[in-house]
Amino acid sequence: MTTLTVVRPGPMTTVQDWPGRAGYWSIGVPPSGPMDDLSFRLANLAVGNDGGAPGFECTLGGLAVTVDEPTTVAVTGAPVTVTVDGTPVPTWAPVELLPGQQLAVGATGSLGMRVYLAVRGGVTVPDYLGSASTFTLGKFGGHDGRILTDGDELPLGTTSTATAPRRILDDEVPAFTTQWQLAVTVGPHSAPEYFTEADIATLYDTAYEVHFNSDRTGVRLIGPKPEWARPDGGEAGLHPSNIHDNAYSVGALDFTGDTPILLGPDGPSLGGFVCPVTVTSADRWKLGQLRPGDAVRFVPVRAAEAASPGVVGTARRANLPVVLSAGGDPDDGILARSMTADGETTITYRRSGDDNILVEYGAMTLDLESRARVYALEQRLRAESPHGLIELTAGVRSLQVKFDPTALSQPAALDWIREAESQLPAADDMIVPSRTVSLPLSWDDPSTREAIERYVLGVRGDAPWCPWNIEFIRRMNGLGSVEDVQRIVFDASYLVLGLGDVYLGAPVAVPLDPRHRLVTTKYNPARTWTPENAVGIGGAYLCIYGMEGPGGYQFVGRTTQVWNHRHPHAAGGFEPEHPWLLRHFDRISWYPVSTEELADLRADTAAGRGTVDITPGSFSLSSHRAFLAREADDIARVQSAMEIARDEERGRWAAAGEFTRSAA
Repeated sequence: MTTLTVVRPGPMTTVQDWPGRAGYWSIGVPPSGPMDDLSFRLANLAVGNDGGAPGFECTLGGLAVTVDEPTTVAVTGAPVTVTVDGTPVPTWAPVELLPGQQLAVGATGSLGMRVYLAVRGGVTVPDYLGSASTFTLGKFGGHDGRILTDGDELPLGTTSTATAPRRILDDEVPAFTTQWQLAVTVGPHSAPEYFTEADIATLYDTAYEVHFNSDRTGVRLIGPKPEWARPDGGEAGLHPSNIHDNAYSVGALDFTGDTPILLGPDGPSLGGFVCPVTVTSADRWKLGQLRPGDAVRFVPVRAAEAASPGVVGTARRANLPVVLSAGGDPDDGILARSMTADGETTITYRRSGDDNILVEYGAMTLDLESRARVYALEQRLRAESPHGLIELTAGVRSLQVKFDPTALSQPAALDWIREAESQLPAADDMIVPSRTVSLPLSWDDPSTREAIERYVLGVRGDAPWCPWNIEFIRRMNGLGSVEDVQRIVFDASYLVLGLGDVYLGAPVAVPLDPRHRLVTTKYNPARTWTPENAVGIGGAYLCIYGMEGPGGYQFVGRTTQVWNHRHPHAAGGFEPEHPWLLRHFDRISWYPVSTEELADLRADTAAGRGTVDITPGSFSLSSHRAFLAREADDIARVQSAMEIARDEERGRWAAAGEFTRSAA
């Protein structure tokens, strides 16, 4: 077997395959894969591989390798100088590399961000959840779940299924520039519901600048602040960008507060922010080549006229530096509206790119009946699974249906979903499995205090939620003391409505008793660092962070792991079939532990010795309705007091200029 040795890894080189890790978006595992899928697939084509064969993504170039057997290689992507033992060789073409010769990839210049190296036969690394792609934040996939380092040795695959290598034709090579145009479809959340018509006009008229703080999770942009069509997000948060958590599409333009971010292949699957437009699947390769300082313009196109993502030739239209379009769809991203069979609940079918439909139930409020209908629709669609369906991802009141647009058109997908929905039973009849999961909580854990301090020093020191998130939660909900916040959190039973809100099985959960629903807003801008398994509240929801990373929920403490990093090896409390701990409709309850006790519990879990107290049960929507009816007067009293407090806080924000802060 041929072995490739890394002589120099460059700033960030990883193993990726295409289309990446599909089928796990619903529990917070992103697809990963090449950020520029087009250049990656063309590199494989050049050496005679299948387009999805594992290869290398080199951010900013700089990779140097050797092989111990004669091997065909190809370099594509951002323009770079490539040499073999110091002699220049062409890019976008197969090159023969002999044993002992060193292939060296130069640094990227002013055009493009990522370079791709394919080797004939592909790279051989273990699959993780069905893919070879590296997800560095999750520390899995690729070569030991990490970027490559000096001296790494990777075995190469066989060429039994390979075709003849060939040069990539000039009209197949994508166009690189510093003035990018991205084809976008309108939706899922546009004007006039969430943005003003003027906001959308500004969006299309503006040349946004790529921010230096961009990576594979998302490309942050600098541009004008929206006017917004709403004063706030209601139960979802005080900022008008806040919504009840729903699934995202890769390529969505996500407004996290007033900051627009193009979500990348390592981005989050769920979130509570609006996305007015989505980059078409065929144009998403450009996200991988956006450099800090580049200009980005959004060009609306009709979804039915978007280029096909299944091709790599001229039909992809990638060789053109401009997007040719006569305009976008005139429907504001809404494909259809209807009612449930009982006539009680509205259904909105939203476009989320050319490869997703977001099905929303009811008004923009927290309603467990809507979540029950989402569950029923998900089960129905999953059972039918027509050709072209890729995955289903549930949010709080929505279900995202992802499909391959080359196999299932958006109109056909819409017809199928609407037909399935019309046959669902009444929500009142729904009973779902619901375990009670008891977890430890280190209240106001020092790691969360450290994260707040980093935010104050490095991001924003004047935020209303600083210097102590728990005091902010108290103030937002009109409570007498921070001890009242603590009492409510420990008294509550949190129903898991979604997984993967912040990656890796991280739950978004809501108290079953509305009197326990402490409502806050999220950080704006978001934190750059959050400790693994921090526990926070955003809107009316509680979340456990599955791993380190950015975040916006207001901290209350820290708990044990909700993702088994030892998988496929066993860990206490985790099922052997998969690495996530929690399920949809689990009920989380907390018991208090000290910081030292939590450290011991976390160490036990990491070593595979931990245990979790899990009790089987079920959740009945009709029983929950009966509880709400019995307690209606007191629930109204408590929620009214909390709403008055939030109105007062909103007034303080307005007086302090919080709603007029610059988007930059």
